[in-house]
Formats: sequence, structure tokens, C-alpha cells
Amino acid sequence: MWTDSSFLGPLSGHMLQHIVLMNLIAPAIAYCLRDMLPKELWRSWPYATAVQIALIWGWHAPSVLESAFTSMFLMGLMHASLFAAALWFWGTLASMAGNARWRALFALLVTGKLFCLLGALLVFAPRSLFDGFYDLCGPAWQGAARAEDQHFAGLMMLIACPLSYVAAGVLISERWFRELEMLDRRDDRSII
Repeated sequence: MWTDSSFLGPLSGHMLQHIVLMNLIAPAIAYCLRDMLPKELWRSWPYATAVQIALIWGWHAPSVLESAFTSMFLMGLMHASLFAAALWFWGTLASMAGNARWRALFALLVTGKLFCLLGALLVFAPRSLFDGFYDLCGPAWQGAARAEDQHFAGLMMLIACPLSYVAAGVLISERWFRELEMLDRRDDRSII
């Protein structure tokens, strides 16, 4: 389920899996397939944004995360649903064109802020929020080790999520500005 090493604990290993799936692989797939996506997919961006936020917060509620770690089915469902939601979210952003791109920037802002809030909650919590989860992880995960692993998981979120969301925002803005520049050039030519 989680990465087993001296560097990553169970929660930080789990969080790394989500960061790779949701913030690297899903946006890369959506970006590569952007020309094949349905032209009207972008219209579902509010739903894709809401679903992604609801799933990330819902699956990381302490009792839900504990249940997922006791069931291979639930763990698979967690990863599959988060990955599917991320594909949908990034696909809606990749399919936006023209003046619709402001919506992509807004969706990135809202989603990035709420993901960072979850990361900050994990980093600044004075104690472990996931005692039931850590009880399943064995005797090595007692006391301070729990809080350290939780803090590291949150720190990874605070670093990775804004980087991927800012990078996506820069890429979307660059494409939008390039398109606007081409329209200005076309307008200048039509005047002459």
C-alpha cells in the first residue's frame, strides 16, 4: 500500500503516490491528449473541480483513510477515483480555448488553495490526526513518528501541489497570450 523505506512513512508514502498520480501523470496525459478531447469537455470544469476537491478531502478524512487501509477494494477505489477525478479535472482545463481560459486559472486557484489547506492542516497539526490509521501500521509508528510522518506528508503537498498548479497556470496563460497576440496580428493585417 505505501512506500516502505526509512525515508517515507506510511502516510507520506501514500501522499507521494497521490501527488505522482494526480499532479504529474494525470495532467501529462490530459495535456498530451488535449487535441483529442471533446471540444465541449471544458464546460464541465465546475463539476470536475468540485468532484476532485470533494474526493481528496473525503478520502483523507481520518476514519475513511483508516477504512481504505484495511480494505484492498477501498484502497483501489480511492486511487482509481482520485485518478479519474484528476484526469477529468486536467482534461477540462486542457480543452479550454480562447476566452474560456480564465476559468482554468480560476479552477487552478481554487483547487490549489484547498489542496494546500489540507497540506497545511497536516503540517501544523500539533498531534497525529490519523491515530487509527497509524495503529494499523505497526509498533514502529507510535508517538512522535506519527506526527513526523504526517508533517512530512503535508509538506510534500505544500511543495508539490502549488508547483504543479502554478506550472499549469503559466502554461495555460502562455497559450492564451500567444493566441491573443495572433488575433491582434490578424486584426492589424485586416486594417492594412
